[in-house]
Amino acid sequence: MSDYGHDLVFGSFVTPSADNPDRTVGVAVLAEQVGLDLVTFQDHPYQPAFLDTWTLLSFVAARTSRVHLAANVTNLPLRPPAVLARSVASLDLLSGGRVALGLGAGAFWDAIEAMGGRRLTPGQGVRALEEAIEIVRQLWDVETRGGVRVDGEFYRVVGAKRGPAPAHAVPIWLGAYKPRMLQLTGRRADGWLPSLSYLQPGDLTRGNAIIDDAAQQAGRSPQDVRRLLNIAGEFSAVGRGPLNGPAEQWAEELAELALEDGIGTFILGSDDPDDLRRFAGEVAPAVRELVAAERDRGAAPARTPEPEPEPEPVAAPAVRASRATATGGAFAVVPTPDDGVRRSERQVWDEAARPTGPAPDPERTYTPQEQATGAHLVQVHDGLRAELTQIHDLIEQVAAGEIDAGAARSHINTMTMRQNRWTLGVYCESYCRIVTTHHTIEDQSLFPRLRARDPRLAPVVDRLEQEHHVIHDVLEGVDRALVAYVGSPDGLAELRAAVDLLTDALLSHLSYEERELVEPLARLGIA
Repeated sequence: MSDYGHDLVFGSFVTPSADNPDRTVGVAVLAEQVGLDLVTFQDHPYQPAFLDTWTLLSFVAARTSRVHLAANVTNLPLRPPAVLARSVASLDLLSGGRVALGLGAGAFWDAIEAMGGRRLTPGQGVRALEEAIEIVRQLWDVETRGGVRVDGEFYRVVGAKRGPAPAHAVPIWLGAYKPRMLQLTGRRADGWLPSLSYLQPGDLTRGNAIIDDAAQQAGRSPQDVRRLLNIAGEFSAVGRGPLNGPAEQWAEELAELALEDGIGTFILGSDDPDDLRRFAGEVAPAVRELVAAERDRGAAPARTPEPEPEPEPVAAPAVRASRATATGGAFAVVPTPDDGVRRSERQVWDEAARPTGPAPDPERTYTPQEQATGAHLVQVHDGLRAELTQIHDLIEQVAAGEIDAGAARSHINTMTMRQNRWTLGVYCESYCRIVTTHHTIEDQSLFPRLRARDPRLAPVVDRLEQEHHVIHDVLEGVDRALVAYVGSPDGLAELRAAVDLLTDALLSHLSYEERELVEPLARLGIA
């Protein structure tokens, strides 16, 4: 048994597909919205079907506020370590300390060589990786005087200035399988990051033993090395094999990996929004509960604190607590009611013509997992509502001249006024994209499943899809008002009117969707 006592972390492994960039980013944003801790992307710079991983990580960092980010893993042969060190430190500073550095020695050498990289043997790759780690750590070490000097076999740095220092102690995770890489992990790394699909039975036990021994020989504790694992599987009503079955089965299997093989971070390889919702909302809480109970019984060592506390996350809109009970029984998720307040004189649809779905069975009971499934939609919607409130607050601050040093509006020069407008514009633009992405994911994944599982929901789903198209048009109106506001000092009234119309439409739509779908989502087992 090798439970290293680490806090459990759950993340996503998103394909950096260039075919639909908005959806790629939307899946990453959704991972944060549903409560995952980490978003990762594979790094294959020679793959033209993929977005560049570091560009994508930076873009996603700007669209999120809490979730941590990493390449899974960085292709070192095509990313010079000195430049990589500064890229990582910069993104960590910009994101408020949310970056980890996954590193690999290299693979697919024909493609690497075609891109101008140097072909290395396995032994050379390990030595090159160790030199790179030394360069990265020295560049981050701004407390040591003098320049960085590494005269290696593969990398040379001769007096480069140190810095910038990252916002927090960025962990270095290695994708390792063979003994020499595992030994390097134990000596120099902060984490071991293999993929379960590449492992044979017993490989985790053998790998842990090599890492532990190497760590102790280097004067480190085995607990200094977090054990991470990329996983993949399928959610189904009945068990058909490892990580192929209901959420309860997933939870039991992952808890066993945590307690028996020391895995502290589970990263799900899936681009399916339903998989991410179920992984975050059903599997992760159950695994934490099972592991905590076992640790409390003394079957595993007490949890070891991390070397440093996590930094305070960048401020994010508050999301209210889930309106669901923690126990089974009658359905307890309360949809958000429509308060009937309207800001705009315009109406974009006839609310009285909305169809309703089948009435819930009053005799049916729901498990805690089903209750949580019903609450997921409310939680995602609550994040959108909180951000919408911030938009209105920001508009009022601009109108009152309270942004940028709080000076009276008559004292703010033209450039500052323009900056106020662009700050507002960028915020609204970002929010509108999040709403659009949320609706796209629903239209392409959630709604077809609801139709298939309960045909009685078809009229409701059809109406929701129609309203998504209307909301898209309203968002386009906000975009036009933003352009007019940035270019004209008289555009604030038009912008207020456009955002008021968006508020009326969106809040009405979200309430209607929750009213009709939270119970079917729980009843049909669609996360």
